[in-house]
Parts: sequence; structure tokens; C-alpha cells
Amino acid sequence: MIPIDAEHASFLLQYALPTVKNEHRATRSVIEAIPQSNADYRPDPNSKTAMELAWHITAAEHRFYGGIIAGAFDFSPIHRPDNVQTPAQIGQWYGESFAKNFEQFPRLSGEQLAKIVDFRGLFQLPAVAFFNFSLHHTIHHRGQLSTYLRAMGGKVPAIYGESYDSATAKAAAQP
Repeated sequence: MIPIDAEHASFLLQYALPTVKNEHRATRSVIEAIPQSNADYRPDPNSKTAMELAWHITAAEHRFYGGIIAGAFDFSPIHRPDNVQTPAQIGQWYGESFAKNFEQFPRLSGEQLAKIVDFRGLFQLPAVAFFNFSLHHTIHHRGQLSTYLRAMGGKVPAIYGESYDSATAKAAAQP
């Protein structure tokens, strides 16, 4: 990876923030669409349950954002709090965590964003590059989770434009 300077790192942050915010909205809607009655659904014995996958998305994104802000990753486990037991509660925790992190991003200096950060010895990238890495991770697992929804009796929300289920709901609401 070619190092980037502070000015370019600040530009990349400004470029990433609207996408980060939009993807968060879509991911939260998928998490909150998990039917509570079937939240332990898994398509295969080797797959995570819907709740485990939702928490994985939430915790991993929180870890990525914390690493960007701190300039170093903390790999201590992020356990789901005991009071977070439903998809709606995971969605709420996800939203609150995101809001706290998101408000700190504009305060980061170009130097902080350009700082090379190590990720488990596998990647050494400028902190700002982990926005892209995090987005890809979240979108990948959100896609997995969205494929669970219909099989578990749920509705797929709009992600990039209308889904069949959101279009059907919209049509049904028309007088």
C-alpha cells in the first residue's frame, strides 16, 4: 500500500462518510427485519443463526470504527450485552454505537486518518482505508442475513432501491 498524506486521507474520509451512513441505515433495517419468532434460524448447521450473524455485523463494525478512531485495533471480544436479546434491541445497540462513532469521525485529523494501522498482522493500511474494509465486511454479511429473511418468515427491506417485499407493502398501502 502506498502511504497517503493527511490531505488525501481527509478527502477520503469526507468521500466515505455519506456511503457509511447510507449502508448503516440499510444494514440496520435488515437486522430489524429478523422475525423474533425465528431468530435462531440458520440455513445450515455450520452457519451462524440470524441473531449470531446480526451481532457479528454489529460488533465487527464497532471494532473497525473504534480502530479507526483510536489508531489501533482492540481485539478483545465484544460480547452481546445481556439486555440485548431481540433483533430490535440489536438494531438499537447498532444504531447507538454507530452514532457515537460517527460523531467522532469528522474530528479526526488528516494525520490520524493517514496513520498506518495494523490489523492482526494481516493488513497494514492507513486508518481511513479501514472504512472501505469495514463496508465490504458489513455488506457481505448483510447479504447473507438478507437471504435468511424469507426462509425464516420475514420480509426483505429495501436495500438498494425497493425489494419485492417493500414494493408489495407500498402497493398495499395505496388507496
